[in-house]
Amino acid sequence: MKHYEKLLAMGCFSREQLIELVGTPSAANKVIYEYQKKGLIEKVKRDFYVVISLETKQPVLSRYQIGSRLFSDACITHHSAFEVFGYGSQVFYECFVATDRRFLDFEYDGVVYRRIERKPDIEVTKYGNIRVTSVEQTVVDSIRDCEKIAGLEEVIRCMMLVPGLNEEKVLECLARNGNGYLYQKCGYLFEEMNGEFHFSSDFYAECEKCSSQAKRYLMKGAKDNVFFERWKLYAPSTLKGLIDKGVCDYHAIG
Repeated sequence: MKHYEKLLAMGCFSREQLIELVGTPSAANKVIYEYQKKGLIEKVKRDFYVVISLETKQPVLSRYQIGSRLFSDACITHHSAFEVFGYGSQVFYECFVATDRRFLDFEYDGVVYRRIERKPDIEVTKYGNIRVTSVEQTVVDSIRDCEKIAGLEEVIRCMMLVPGLNEEKVLECLARNGNGYLYQKCGYLFEEMNGEFHFSSDFYAECEKCSSQAKRYLMKGAKDNVFFERWKLYAPSTLKGLIDKGVCDYHAIG
């Protein structure tokens, strides 16, 4: 138990960090074996452990704290980032982690941790002791990858819970992506939701200037599409109804 208080202060740790603490690999292996046997720590994944509370018998860190500590560059992203900020429409039993370090998806304590490739120069902030993509970065990333993660309807519901966005930061995120199709999607969606975000005409002009000139679909396989000439984009006719309903639901809650 002599190392428990120090490990408790760390919350979670790698085998390498434990070796630094106790001095040798053999001593670290002994601590891991004994502490796991006593229920003081649990294995999250290979060579990575979380400390268990003596009072609650539960991990002392949340899934988001664990995810953002998996590697030195790790941060919480996409729908999990919405959840961190309290803007998640629903809680997923997944934790999306952006990192350059490759790892296979794994499950711990009922949550599946999924790796997302970390894009260069993403904007990361601290929320408590959780490393997480900024709100603007989270929104842009979620729109870009909506068909891979969460789905567009869920992304829109999460966006409706966001009280405000900095349009300059959104443009910075878009510029870092350098993706004409993403400018199209964001231009269209923010224009449809402008009653909530109140972006300037300059924002839409920049999106229009940087948009791809190719005609694209907002959602693959969607039916009843309507073409929006400004954005060269086909979008489902039902989407506006979803956005309007989301606005009504948001204000009803508010």
